[in-house]
Amino acid sequence: MTSIAPARIAPVAPAVEAAADDRKRTESHAGRLNWLRAGVLGANDGIVSVAALVVGVAGASGSTAVIAAAGTAGLVGGAISMALGEYVSVSSQSDSQRTLIAREKHELSIDPEGELEELAKLYEKQGLAPATARQVATEFTAIDPVRAHLLAEHSITEDDVVSAWHAAWVSAAAFTLGALLPFLAILLLPASVRIPITFGAVLVALAALGATGAHLGGSPKLRAIIRVVLGGAAALVVTFLIGSLLGTSGVV
Repeated sequence: MTSIAPARIAPVAPAVEAAADDRKRTESHAGRLNWLRAGVLGANDGIVSVAALVVGVAGASGSTAVIAAAGTAGLVGGAISMALGEYVSVSSQSDSQRTLIAREKHELSIDPEGELEELAKLYEKQGLAPATARQVATEFTAIDPVRAHLLAEHSITEDDVVSAWHAAWVSAAAFTLGALLPFLAILLLPASVRIPITFGAVLVALAALGATGAHLGGSPKLRAIIRVVLGGAAALVVTFLIGSLLGTSGVV
């Protein structure tokens, strides 16, 4: 009777590793898009908040010095606020990621065999046969056990930990760049035309940012443009009217 040798399972970890790398590249691209969207939102905040502030002050007082002081305070305070908010938010996320990484390293150090079994079970849940899942888990563990567990269990790697300081500076810079448009426009233009031209420049900039944000997010551009332009126009009109009322009533 002729015996049939059991079929050997070809190494499959390289293929799975390639798939994981493809997923990582996709996630990296998505991460860059998220940073760009965050920059667009920061610039949008800078434009609207500082424009509303300086237009409101201009409605109450024609003094360029007063407008400059208010605009400077709004720009600097807004940039600091954005930076602090982003720093706190990203720090919390980074702390959570570092905790997960430290926990995986600890578990691997005290029970490597148990962690190997856990990794194999995770691959089984993804549709691999038990023997294949075990082989993939073994090969991945031989390459980088921490990375293998982080990807399989949490969809992160040690490279994904974001710098809170970097996020804070990006947020502050985006806000500042956006805020400079209305701030410089209302200061450099003649008093007779600075408010209407600032209105127009702000709305055009908001439309461009709305289109950019929609493009990055893959959503309809027209709807995004209308939404952001109407919101910005409403903010400018309301603050200008309030400033004008305060100015004419003698409060300012």
